[in-house]
Amino acid sequence: MLRCTETGGAITFGVRVVARASRSEVVGVHDGALRVRVAAPPVEGAANEELARTLARALGVPSRAVRVTSGHAAKTKLVRVAGATRARLLSLVSAK
Repeated sequence: MLRCTETGGAITFGVRVVARASRSEVVGVHDGALRVRVAAPPVEGAANEELARTLARALGVPSRAVRVTSGHAAKTKLVRVAGATRARLLSLVSAK
């Protein structure tokens, strides 16, 4: 099950990133975190930028609303998305 908190008009949840994938996509849940493949390499923040674009597209928010709050250089990150709801995130996961 995906662990997620919703406060102040934003949701915060863990993300497990797989860099250098063939395409960027949300693929499901791994150890309580959202598993996301990104096509960018983990160099100079490229993977984090692609992660923000991928999550923004999936959740229907602008990419500036997605912020990596911790784990910038790690595979497991904590992400905060303003303007998204927990229900929208869970419906995205249940569709996978």
